[in-house]
Amino acid sequence: MPWNVFERFAEEYDRWFEEHRAEYHAELARIRRLLPCPDARAVEVGVGSGRFAAPLGIPFGIEPSLALGRMARERGVEVIRGRAESLPLRDGSCSSVLMVTVVCFLDDPVRAFHEIHRILVPGGTLVIGFLERDGEVARKYLHDEGKHRFLSRARFYSQNDILEFLRRTGFCVVDVESGAGFSVIAAEAG
Repeated sequence: MPWNVFERFAEEYDRWFEEHRAEYHAELARIRRLLPCPDARAVEVGVGSGRFAAPLGIPFGIEPSLALGRMARERGVEVIRGRAESLPLRDGSCSSVLMVTVVCFLDDPVRAFHEIHRILVPGGTLVIGFLERDGEVARKYLHDEGKHRFLSRARFYSQNDILEFLRRTGFCVVDVESGAGFSVIAAEAG
């Protein structure tokens, strides 16, 4: 994934959340319903500018973009530079992991889910929010001037694809919420 687009246009990326408050708050509410109450060992992988971790009370984030990581730090999230496919965290060190609109930018989602399974405690929870392939939201934003710069580099998956990735990597799905092409899945590490 060419992360330079997130470096060069970090302010533009973050501004979307202000310009689309209703959609952002709807996504945040759906994630909040499925996410266990974050503790000191919760982490968001692909924390971006901290727009989800900060209001949800997730203290740590993993982020490859320096520019977005700086924004997350300004929002009170401790950020470690890294990528989902090779997480710089110890085995069993996390109670829960959140990923929001990250899977579409991964080079290898199955490898990333293996890594997340590795860092979770047994029974730990992964909550993943993603734009569904051919969903209403993905179609809309592929043509939106502000989001196109980022989403034109995305590889979208169906809900069934994500469920299969989770199954193959040892997760047990416990809840799914979907609407308008944005899905949130909660799964436990087996």
